[in-house]
Amino acid sequence: MNNSLREYREEKDMTQGDLASAVDVTRQTINSIERGRYNPSLELAFELAAFFECQIEDLFHPETGEDGKG
Repeated sequence: MNNSLREYREEKDMTQGDLASAVDVTRQTINSIERGRYNPSLELAFELAAFFECQIEDLFHPETGEDGKG
């Protein structure tokens, strides 16, 4: 799953550690999400969207193949 977490975080001039503290996870978790190595739980995705005051779909984007399907 692709995501825009880094862009949202940098727009608020936050470090990964700042964001991690704000949503009560480790900096390594934020790093792994941003690098696409870890998909957050639904609960964490909602927390991140609430923190940035956006929709989950604004932060996370499913990868699609050439046929437009996931």
